[in-house]
Amino acid sequence: MFSLIVSIINNNLVMVLNKTISYAVYDWENNIKELISLDLTVADKTSAYVVHRALIAQQTSSRQGSASTKTRSEVRGGGRKPWKQKGTGKARAGSNRSPLWKGGGVIFGPKPTVNYIKKINQKEMQLALRSVLLNKFNNTLIVENFDTYFDTPSTKQVLQSLINWQLDIKSKILIIVKEKNYNLYLSVRNIPNIDIIAANNLNIMDLLNNKFLVITTEALKEIGDIYNG
Repeated sequence: MFSLIVSIINNNLVMVLNKTISYAVYDWENNIKELISLDLTVADKTSAYVVHRALIAQQTSSRQGSASTKTRSEVRGGGRKPWKQKGTGKARAGSNRSPLWKGGGVIFGPKPTVNYIKKINQKEMQLALRSVLLNKFNNTLIVENFDTYFDTPSTKQVLQSLINWQLDIKSKILIIVKEKNYNLYLSVRNIPNIDIIAANNLNIMDLLNNKFLVITTEALKEIGDIYNG
């Protein structure tokens, strides 16, 4: 079920769709317990560029931007003229810290003065996140909340649950919870290709970099409340 609407984002006309998605909620034995729905406003195929814009914004904004080189005035030494101007047969030189010399300064090298942060409107970022969530519908699994199941850390239980859910544990899996669960964190930190993230910290790179999404029912509700603005 969907309806097509036109929205203005970042001074651009964007075709968006209102969709209602139904998910089956699974328990730890891979049995369906209930059905849950989520209303999403997502980008139309012709407006898929918003996902690209959100990805570029996150990647560039995460650059540390601390690369720095020294110019000839900042390199230590080089105050004395290496040899006299004339009579040696050598090329004239005024400093052994010239950029032409080994160990000298750098010409036009990087300086930590560049601001790599690329801004993106909040509505545009949320639209991109919702669009990726819809695109990963077939690789998304909604499960019961982990809090009631992991009273103590247990890597064995996590692996068994993933196997029960018929997920490929060799692929990248992102577990989305409402709040960080320390017992769950201890249970999965030794398993390669598995990451945990809180619903309020969801970002475009994590969604795109992981093949499967495992979302708890509370986290799914949180996603609907936060990112459906």
